[in-house]
Amino acid sequence: MKLLMLGTGSAAVTNCYNTCFALIADDGRPMLVDAGGGNGILKQLERAALPLVDIHDMFITHTHTDHILGAVWIVRMVAQSIYGGKYSGTFTVRGHDEAIAALRTICFATLPVKVTCHIDKEIRLVPVADGEHFEAIGCDFTAFDICSTKAKQYGFAMQMPGGNDDERVVCLGDEPFNERCRCYAEGAKWLLSEAFCLYSQRERFKPYEKHHSTALDAGKLADSLSVRNLVLYHTEDKTLATRREKYTAEAATHFSGNIIVPDDLEQIEL
Repeated sequence: MKLLMLGTGSAAVTNCYNTCFALIADDGRPMLVDAGGGNGILKQLERAALPLVDIHDMFITHTHTDHILGAVWIVRMVAQSIYGGKYSGTFTVRGHDEAIAALRTICFATLPVKVTCHIDKEIRLVPVADGEHFEAIGCDFTAFDICSTKAKQYGFAMQMPGGNDDERVVCLGDEPFNERCRCYAEGAKWLLSEAFCLYSQRERFKPYEKHHSTALDAGKLADSLSVRNLVLYHTEDKTLATRREKYTAEAATHFSGNIIVPDDLEQIEL
């Protein structure tokens, strides 16, 4: 499987795209996770050579604008492809009840009838509960509440096909870790974690005031959870030239496993 990082930045970035990604199965089936804050997602998909007509599953973590507004554009373009006879099958968007309700409201408030008429038909908006299992791209997923201090937010644990229980990819969303989620993340093969900035630059970027973590915090977390691989994303964008080197070095002061600080459009073999 592959992880395709469509964007790696936090909410207000201008030098990279907002954090969103695609999980791509061995047979090429992709599942989108969030879509950033606007129609820039269409450019990212184009640059990644990931055709919209191949995407049939999506997961939305929460309702913040840098995660959900791009989903409106995905719904719009899928509907237009259905209308034009270029899209076959169904498109399923999953997320917690508030995220799905918000997406539905925005779509019906802003999109034309020729688009919204496909919602609840070929386009399915499906709420999932905390701890609920669902299947997508040939994998078993478990959605879980990350216990956000801001908007309600879900992460997920994906069981890689044919693997043992520790062959999991765990997405922790974009807020600091809550111990309630340990049962989903501990011992995972891959941990996807936010790292807003370096701990050494906390006075400049104020991560804790924004309810975010640092690369140092993420390294400590990965070590405490005994995971094997750590992916850091949802960062500030003022230090992109040195981000990979410095974030990796800071996280590595506590975590001895594999650390990846990807750029936009980077693919990672899982």
